Amino acid sequence: MSKIVLLAVLALGILVAAIVVARIGPRNIIGMIRYDQRQKGALRVGDRAPDVELLALDGKTTARLSQHLGGRPVVLVFGSFT
Repeated sequence: MSKIVLLAVLALGILVAAIVVARIGPRNIIGMIRYDQRQKGALRVGDRAPDVELLALDGKTTARLSQHLGGRPVVLVFGSFT
């Protein structure tokens, strides 16, 4: 009896996982696993911003944050404004 219940729970879990992957998309799931490498930050208010390299809108050229520091203020905006 307990084996049947265990198999039913396992089958239900696989079904739920399949529905989630189908809804989100397998490429997005792989992307989340591959690129989501967040770590707890150690930055505090007043610390210097870490140097990052960002891809330009043309998809080929890159820009480093350190190249733009020192003159005018730099504002980075991440988001969609459409």
